[in-house]
Amino acid sequence: MRVYTGDAIRNVAVVGHGACGKTTLVDALAFVAGSSKRHGSVKDGTALTDYTPDEIERQYSISLALAHAEWKDTKINLIDTPGYADFLGDAVAGIYAADAALVVVNGNAGVEVGTEQAWQYAEQRNLARLFFVSMMDKEHADFEKVYQDIKENLSPKVLPIEVPIGSGPQFRGIINLITRKCHIYKQGTKTGEYDEEDVPSDLREQFERYEKEFVEAIAATDDALLERYLGEEELSPEELTRAMRAGVSRGEIFPLLCGAAELTYGVRALLNALVELVPSPVERPAVQGELWGDPKPISLECRDDGPIAAQVFKTVSEPHVGDVSFFRIYSGKIANGAEVFNAPRGIVEKLNHLSVAQGKERIEVPELHAGDIGVVAKLRDTHTNDTLSSRETPLVLPKIPFPEPVITMAVEVKQRGEEEKLSTGLQRLHEEDPTFHHEYNVELGQTLIRGRGERHLEIIVGRLARKFGVHATLTKPKIAYRETFKGKAEGQGKHKKQTGGRGQYGDCWIRISPLPRGAGFVFEDQIVGGVIPRQYIPAVEKGILEAAQRGPVAGYPVVDFKVELYDGSYHEVDSNEMSFKMAGILAFRNVAPNAKPVLLEPIQEVEVWTPDEYLGAVMGDLSARRGQILGSEPDGRLTKIKALVPEAELDRYATQLHSITHGRGTYRQKFHAYQEVPPEVAQKIIEARAKEKEEQSS
Repeated sequence: MRVYTGDAIRNVAVVGHGACGKTTLVDALAFVAGSSKRHGSVKDGTALTDYTPDEIERQYSISLALAHAEWKDTKINLIDTPGYADFLGDAVAGIYAADAALVVVNGNAGVEVGTEQAWQYAEQRNLARLFFVSMMDKEHADFEKVYQDIKENLSPKVLPIEVPIGSGPQFRGIINLITRKCHIYKQGTKTGEYDEEDVPSDLREQFERYEKEFVEAIAATDDALLERYLGEEELSPEELTRAMRAGVSRGEIFPLLCGAAELTYGVRALLNALVELVPSPVERPAVQGELWGDPKPISLECRDDGPIAAQVFKTVSEPHVGDVSFFRIYSGKIANGAEVFNAPRGIVEKLNHLSVAQGKERIEVPELHAGDIGVVAKLRDTHTNDTLSSRETPLVLPKIPFPEPVITMAVEVKQRGEEEKLSTGLQRLHEEDPTFHHEYNVELGQTLIRGRGERHLEIIVGRLARKFGVHATLTKPKIAYRETFKGKAEGQGKHKKQTGGRGQYGDCWIRISPLPRGAGFVFEDQIVGGVIPRQYIPAVEKGILEAAQRGPVAGYPVVDFKVELYDGSYHEVDSNEMSFKMAGILAFRNVAPNAKPVLLEPIQEVEVWTPDEYLGAVMGDLSARRGQILGSEPDGRLTKIKALVPEAELDRYATQLHSITHGRGTYRQKFHAYQEVPPEVAQKIIEARAKEKEEQSS
């Protein structure tokens, strides 16, 4: 294929809510442009960018995928992104690699939660944006309703540049407000061909209403055009397009188009709009990077003769190939087989088989220019968010801020001996998806995995089996309870053992008292007169700390307490460090039950964002989870609730919140403190712990 320079490239992230038609549209754009030879279908599992077994089975996008359309001597890099919140990380990666966002909105459903999330990220990145109302051929599609929905909920700067002729099964064309002509689609068209006609009399009123709004909005972005418009001069299509392109780049106009991608209706007009209205990488502001080890920022303009700076925004693990890296070049030119430098990892990488992606296919190219997006396999030690540069100018670009996981579950292998394979597989899956985290928790004896939702973690477990042959199940994570004391107590620990020959003797008296929450452990040596020799006192402390790992209530670690060692005795021959360590263990076990021990549980500080109409239901649910509501406040279009909730009550909260708010609520949590468990709850935990120990010993 042709190699394109930055001025002839458009990098477009196709974003929107799940099942709004993004993948079908990407497939149609590549097919109509002639860059893809087959018009695939999500339903049939043949769509260009939904090619993994997970996506074919579920019929929605899970991972970011790349395609391209060559149109009017321009290469449009299309980044197809997932729309459901569980896979938000890939949508964010796509938005960060792009210069513009094509926001796809379902002609029936209008603005949905995924639309809002994608819009916010594109806004943070200050991307040029266009809207496309999809599925205009479906029952109940309503362009005007969707237009008003976008205007009210996303931006008043949205501007229709074409309007549909008919809707639902009657959808048969569009009126192009720039050329003032109708595109009437040919029955059975394969690649969106149409007949161009004048606007008929029955559509004249609708056309004039939209055209007046269109021309006024464009003229308002340019003083010279506004003067001519007010003087009732007619503005040419070329002048309108030029002014609109400038307005789109400045974020003053968000053009709205429409069509039916399955039928390829409206696809040619959209290809034209992407070429004519979207800024090239060369026209975007310079990216701020820095030299490795030097925090002073460096402006990197999109130029072939600039220093090499490319960022890996996605890693995919492919069978028989290994890791495949998707990268965006922000500065410099890269040739096939070139050696680049990964400064933070201190390694040189060779870019063999430099390619561009068309769905799952990779097309080798001799070189890629500044602003382009490429693919390379088998890098030795380069991962998502790494920067590739040169030894002479070792650069680092700002990292993509991937969203944090919100749900934690435990994962167990079905077959013993697969633990190591599990660990390797989880690490590889984290490489593919930075919003997925994992760790082995020694205290709980569980491998914990964290993700964006239950669906996300179920797919991770499915990929473990398919890609790495590890069959695992998801289970509820255990809670890291603690114990502490509410009262004071004192007593003795005496270890005495005679075995023909040298014996063992250690004797200590301790006093236990509570400390404030978070204070930890304090050991006070109050021995006077040498009743316990100095060298044995640390052994007593060591014994107490060891015994405190299994508290008197339910065997959980004990925290926030003070021990005073105030008396004891020793034997000249039989005393040693081990004997006094045993004495410390016995002393703790004897005294702890009398110091009013209680159970503590971890409390999470939870922030929930919800639309106002669900506020009462969300607060009621948090209260039912033993949550303490700290307050609420407006935050943009949503309300933020702050609450303290026991960790044990947050199991599967992401799923419940999704259900209550119809997918529009989000939350995050962080550890707050340990608090005493109410007696009735504590009793259930103690009983469950006893049962667990019984099962382990049997």
